[in-house]
Amino acid sequence: MITQKEMSTRAWLELVFLALIWGGVFLAVAIALREIPVFTLVAIRVTVAAIILWAYVLMTRRTIPAGLKVWGALLVMGCLNTAIPFTLLTFGQTQIESGLTSIFNAFTAVSGTVVAAIFLKDERLTPRKITGAVFGVAGVSITVGLEALRELDLRSLAQLACIGATLSYAFAGVWARKTLVGIRPDVATAGMLLGASVVMIPLALIVEGVPHLRLTAPTWLALLYYIPIATAFAYILYFRIVAMAGSANTLLVTLLVSPVAVVLGTVFLAEILPIRAFIGFGLIAIGLIIIDGRVWRRIKQGFSS
Repeated sequence: MITQKEMSTRAWLELVFLALIWGGVFLAVAIALREIPVFTLVAIRVTVAAIILWAYVLMTRRTIPAGLKVWGALLVMGCLNTAIPFTLLTFGQTQIESGLTSIFNAFTAVSGTVVAAIFLKDERLTPRKITGAVFGVAGVSITVGLEALRELDLRSLAQLACIGATLSYAFAGVWARKTLVGIRPDVATAGMLLGASVVMIPLALIVEGVPHLRLTAPTWLALLYYIPIATAFAYILYFRIVAMAGSANTLLVTLLVSPVAVVLGTVFLAEILPIRAFIGFGLIAIGLIIIDGRVWRRIKQGFSS
């Protein structure tokens, strides 16, 4: 029987801190997009973050993997877990509110559960997981709105792009389970970001040309937050929490990120989300809590005691 790791007070504090950092990503992206196009912004993010994380890996004397097979797997991981979802979510924010983007992003754990059940023998769907997935899908459907399904425009395409990003994250999780076993998470992340840089730099140059550096102070501040803090440092913090509390517990960060992003979008960008967005997020949150299972186990323990 697998014992569920408990969340210590320190782990909870660091998890909340991580949620505050990642919640600010959506505001930083919204500001940066005023002057930097989508592909270029993603290329800058993954490239600078890769440099920072590789400096961290080398300073801590981590073992660097060798072999074309491993580096090919990291390249694919860079596409699935970074280049594709970062680009889709960033494009989404060109058309929809930052808070709404974060709500779609919360669907990642739900889609990850379903995709893992399809491709991994040890992660089959149980009645509890199916129930959680149904709540999650219902939440996304309500958030998108029926009118978006009747007529596709840039806004509805942006919402579909955000959903596509969560699916890309889900397939990345399966790919990591199958190909990156035995590689330290921080080393794998540095390699993944390097792979994403190899893809995004030429793509950005071809589609959008050579970027200029004539940026305003708010954009520079957004980049300063977005890359070294919310990408490189946040990944290192994420690894600390996983080591303390386990990956399942750390997934709870997706429930905390969205409220932070919604509040920041409301305060700094004057965003107003429709009521259905909050109803949808509530259903996604219920779905994640059901999939996590701990609340249900504690209820059963309460009745049996």
